[in-house]
Amino acid sequence: MSWDRLQREVLEAMGHTVYDVAPPPGDALLQALLRAAGRDADAPDAAALCREWSPATRLRDPAAKRALWPRLRALRASARAR
Repeated sequence: MSWDRLQREVLEAMGHTVYDVAPPPGDALLQALLRAAGRDADAPDAAALCREWSPATRLRDPAAKRALWPRLRALRASARAR
């Protein structure tokens, strides 16, 4: 089950630990997208990003790819700024 930010905050406030699931190691497209975003599979937001980008078949559409690149560049820039 995936939780949104508010649900995570509420669960953590109740004392629950919310775990993220890392991206599947065999999914080369998601791994490449993480690298393009300046992240790796161990990054704290990697699981959330992979959920956002899934299903990967949706990213085969040219319009979806064009829309994704500005976001990847912004993520990479924010990773460098840290």
